[in-house]
Amino acid sequence: MSGFSSHPGKHGMSLHRNGAALITGASSGIGAAYAERLARRGYDLTVVARNRRRLDALAARISDDTGRAVEVFVADLRKHEDLARVEAALKQDASLTMLVNNAGVGSVAPMIHSDVDLMEEMIKLNVVALMRLTYAAAPVFAARGHGAIINISSVAATAPEILNGVYGGMKAFVLTFSQSLHHEFADKGVRVQVVLPDATSTAFWDTAGVPVSNLPAERIMPVGEMVDAALAALDFGELVTIPSLPHIAN
Repeated sequence: MSGFSSHPGKHGMSLHRNGAALITGASSGIGAAYAERLARRGYDLTVVARNRRRLDALAARISDDTGRAVEVFVADLRKHEDLARVEAALKQDASLTMLVNNAGVGSVAPMIHSDVDLMEEMIKLNVVALMRLTYAAAPVFAARGHGAIINISSVAATAPEILNGVYGGMKAFVLTFSQSLHHEFADKGVRVQVVLPDATSTAFWDTAGVPVSNLPAERIMPVGEMVDAALAALDFGELVTIPSLPHIAN
């Protein structure tokens, strides 16, 4: 299938101890941190993003470090044909047991200064792609009686005034959508977690137009710590996770 390449791991094989996780937006930041942590937990990976060079470098590093098999899937999830290919993989790949919906972009500009066409593109990635991939994965996981879906939202879901209103509205959708998924699928063996990071040390802020260096240092959570906290909460069965709360308390 076009867009795929594979890093088989040490000795050309994988134990599939935990199955495989498909992670969107995996080429950097939160997605890359999830990829590294989940590989260490025994998951094979399918890493999805637009940048093949970054994905290949990530896949080679993870495969060398952990021995896990890593499949690279180059896709722009704002494009229907690319999104459809990832949906097909979720429906057809029996090894996949986890979906991490991380891909997304943000904006901090107020409505009056925002380009409506860019807002529509943001919705395609942050809402439509996440919804369609979840629709592809959840019924398959339920039919098998096991699986996990992790959706990355934002604290803006509960405080929409702090960033762009469209962004806050999208993240509120991710929060309530995830809560509904939990209600529908918990008794079918499908775990759902929605993660609401606060300011995290990723390129998100540069892309959104506010360099992370402009934010108060005490508010910024290292991306590795954020993902570690979220995965610890997943282990405890938490539905809604705000990883920054323990960080702020300290």
